[in-house]
Amino acid sequence: MNILSIVWDPNLGFDLGFFTVRYYSLMFVIGFGAGYYIMKKVFEKEGIPYELLDPLLMYVGLGTILGARLGHVFFYDWDYFKHHLDEILLPIRHTPGGIEFTGFQGLASHGATIGVFIALILFWKKYLKGKKSFLWLLDRIALTIPFGGALVRIGNLLNSEIIGKPTGSNYGFIFKNLGEDFPRHPTQLYEAAAYLLIFVILMYLYWKTDIKRYEGMLFGIFFTLLWVVRFFIEFYKEPQKETPSGLMLATGLNTGQLLSIPFALAGLLLIIYSVNKHKKQQS
Repeated sequence: MNILSIVWDPNLGFDLGFFTVRYYSLMFVIGFGAGYYIMKKVFEKEGIPYELLDPLLMYVGLGTILGARLGHVFFYDWDYFKHHLDEILLPIRHTPGGIEFTGFQGLASHGATIGVFIALILFWKKYLKGKKSFLWLLDRIALTIPFGGALVRIGNLLNSEIIGKPTGSNYGFIFKNLGEDFPRHPTQLYEAAAYLLIFVILMYLYWKTDIKRYEGMLFGIFFTLLWVVRFFIEFYKEPQKETPSGLMLATGLNTGQLLSIPFALAGLLLIIYSVNKHKKQQS
């Protein structure tokens, strides 16, 4: 047995006989629960009514699921879904033998980002406009997302999906349940570890420093680090099913990397904006 490689062949969840609780779904639930707890502590610290926590969770939850699903459909697999429109929002797939229940297989983090952003705009307009700025809300939400993202990537590993490229060595995960006998990069763990590090950094900055007084700074740091990490780890991932565009062929980058670039730049611009605004307020 090679200590550098792990033979990976997990089950997909808890079989209750009449229903299987999938680990992937469980990771989502734990992630939202942790986010709820973090925001409760933030609201307590800053004197925000607890009554806003439940609608915030609802808005973010719907934005995440709908955005992630639509992101996968339009960014990665529109050639298929344009002929199967009912499968976009229904957990089914048409097969030669009939309709198969599949659950929602296919979620994209870039789509989730857009969905959450839209949901937060709607939440802010209804509950916080005139009381707190939208950047204030983004800064606090940024504290919750990396931990949830890490759990989702662990869920991906448990599902044996979003797999890495072969390592060409004895190091890596051997996905036996995919019928393989060679090691791959555990990119799910790479991302999960990076997201946990981002989570620790943001929590330290919020609770132990005055950076939270720089509106937009925490979200800018989060956004920049998140998408820079995603950009570089994509080099070690197997490409997802997608139709190559002219830009992809010209740059050698995949869809995930091309979408990560403007997001990372947006985070960097927000950091610059936050610093300049704070300087003006102090002068």
